[in-house]
Amino acid sequence: MKAMILAAGKGERLRPLTLHTPKPLVRAGGVPLIEYHLRAIKSAGFEDVVINHAWLGQQIEDHLGDGHQWGLNISYSPEGEPLETGGGIFRALPLLGDEPFLVVNGDIWVDFDFSVLMKPLKGLAHLVLVDNPPHHPGGDFALIDGQVHNDAAQPRLTYSGIAVLHPQLFAGCTEGAFKLAPLLRDAMAKGLVTGERFGGRWVDVGTHERLAEVEQILAVKS
Repeated sequence: MKAMILAAGKGERLRPLTLHTPKPLVRAGGVPLIEYHLRAIKSAGFEDVVINHAWLGQQIEDHLGDGHQWGLNISYSPEGEPLETGGGIFRALPLLGDEPFLVVNGDIWVDFDFSVLMKPLKGLAHLVLVDNPPHHPGGDFALIDGQVHNDAAQPRLTYSGIAVLHPQLFAGCTEGAFKLAPLLRDAMAKGLVTGERFGGRWVDVGTHERLAEVEQILAVKS
């Protein structure tokens, strides 16, 4: 199974840090955020990683290179202007192949064990969900008996930014910017999205306050 790290966002809420540094290279505990993912992906047994980028993307390529220092093979999918989550993954499909692949948002910090996702995919997507954080109290999707539903009447969890997707999820899509969520909702309506709840540490590093939260976690761990 291949892995993809989504790294094309501008990180506008992290300015001025992201004025001259792409968000995935912003440091927490002295380490660029994206390197935590690379270490975890390697530890889980993955070998091939695709990284998309847009804002200051050449810095990401210059910093990470071909991935050999982590024992990985890194390929890049440059976008120029961001294509949003769905469009970015769609453009990278030729690099990802015909089998299900792991997708991880580059702007999260998590102590999730990615190896648990290296198993056959039932349907078109498998989502990792977390308890709703204070900045997103309404959640995204409901998880019922291992199936993910877009049901507002049920208690909802938050999509963590970690998933396994099948390329067929993007059947019929065309090049350009589009979101992933509508594709997932369509697949949910057909019963083709499974999921699991992760109860460990997870931070959506979208603001200075949440970056400081990761710093605090790392300080305790060290």
